[in-house]
Amino acid sequence: MLFHVEMEVRLPHDMPAEKADALKKTERERAHELQASGAWRHLWRVAGRYANVSVFDVSGAEELHQILSTLPLFPFMAISVTPLCRHPSSIREDDR
Repeated sequence: MLFHVEMEVRLPHDMPAEKADALKKTERERAHELQASGAWRHLWRVAGRYANVSVFDVSGAEELHQILSTLPLFPFMAISVTPLCRHPSSIREDDR
């Protein structure tokens, strides 16, 4: 099942830079793992914001929730999730 996920990171302004950098590093590593596994199919940065638009390919909402909650920056994110289904006018077989 495909999900369109928008994530905006809102780190506290008083968070020490070293802590923020460490969180960002572990976030990047986790994102790479999820992309390599195929669960995080697409990842785009939103220009001008500390935000992204992503497409996840998972078994359902429960798996998506489990994945999102493992992200190191999860406690600092505003997340919006929209389930997707195949459009009948799509010319692609796999919508990749």
